[in-house]
Amino acid sequence: MIVVAGEALIDLVPQARGDVLTPLLPARGGGPYNTATALGRLGGEVCFCSRVSSDGFGSSLLARLEEEKVGVGLVQRGPEPTTLAVAAIDAGGSASYSFYVEGSADRLFEMPGELPPGTQALSLGTCSLVLEPGASAYEELMRREAERGVFIALDPNIRAGLIPDADAYRARFRNWLRHVSLLKLSEEDADWLGADVPGWLSAGPAATVVTRGGDGLTVFTRGGAEISVPGEKVEIVDTIGAGDTVNAALLHVLALRGLLSPSALDTLDSDGWSEVLGFAARAAAVTCSRAGAEPPYADELPPLTAKG
Repeated sequence: MIVVAGEALIDLVPQARGDVLTPLLPARGGGPYNTATALGRLGGEVCFCSRVSSDGFGSSLLARLEEEKVGVGLVQRGPEPTTLAVAAIDAGGSASYSFYVEGSADRLFEMPGELPPGTQALSLGTCSLVLEPGASAYEELMRREAERGVFIALDPNIRAGLIPDADAYRARFRNWLRHVSLLKLSEEDADWLGADVPGWLSAGPAATVVTRGGDGLTVFTRGGAEISVPGEKVEIVDTIGAGDTVNAALLHVLALRGLLSPSALDTLDSDGWSEVLGFAARAAAVTCSRAGAEPPYADELPPLTAKG
């Protein structure tokens, strides 16, 4: 079981590039929500942990999770509105966002009880670790589960416009690292956070994966290894959800290989990491080939087999 904790929201996706008055199409999204959806599509056992509005958007968000066989037993409900993220798509298909978050349901998340039996990993990130009071509850959940020996995966997925004090956030990020087993972030996020991969690894994670857009992915391990794979060439529609798909693909392969522990990650050699990263690159390419956060199903990717 992998638990994904964080926000679920509605992306308003422009139907044409470069025109701020183009029609906007609602799409279900949010970094953690996309990660949970992608894990469900890949066939993993996954549960979503969040607070979701009881409005129409919230009901639609939950319905999709259930369609993708994602557990919703840890989802809290509230009458507040669903967060909205207005996307802007540049000429290359890259997305940026403006958020409408005041008084929304997901930021009122409260610390849950015990996670499902057999939970091996907890994945967190994006807006949920920024917006109070929910951010403190997610942080406490991270700490509690790390102390229980659960594998913690973190994707900061920086949304700078939502962070009122950048230095304070960077300090919090460094404090989280002692609880983190796997850190994944984009090149842009890494630069914003100070581009200190060696320092981050020394603080806790067994490995840090950096995504480089069309150039692929690189993993840095605390053992000193650096392994890269190229990106998959694809006609890009947009990049919405690509990083979240990488999160899901990494966790899916590591779970299949029995590697959801820091000590197990230390045993993964260059060939093993190349396979893990290559699968994530292929999965992200599929997501980029279609509009919105639409990650691939397992049968759209080369098959994986479990290994000891």
